[in-house]
Amino acid sequence: MKDVETRQVNRDSLFLLAQVRVDGHEQPYRVKVRNLSAGGMMAEGVVQVARGQLVQVELRNIGWIEGSVAWKQDDRFGIAFMAEIDPRLARAPVAAAASPISVAHRPPATLAEVSRDKLRKL
Repeated sequence: MKDVETRQVNRDSLFLLAQVRVDGHEQPYRVKVRNLSAGGMMAEGVVQVARGQLVQVELRNIGWIEGSVAWKQDDRFGIAFMAEIDPRLARAPVAAAASPISVAHRPPATLAEVSRDKLRKL
């Protein structure tokens, strides 16, 4: 979502809890998802992040998604996803996770492992 006027993107205002893994930190952080779109989200929580930092987010019925911090203000920050998602899946009841659209995900790789794999491909 780089160089795109993001204020024009449709987003859903909602309240969900999610896990965020921050590059360089071992433990995931629990955050509140304040709004969600196909290309990103606004999170709220006490998390030490900086603009451009790599993160992974676990969203209900979707699994782990890679992204980067787009902005930070107080306890809120924006995450731009590396690949678009279907935000309707995160709003669906957890029982809907058994549908063929939502696939169970294995435990996420660490950001260091993901970065190493990407470097190997270069």
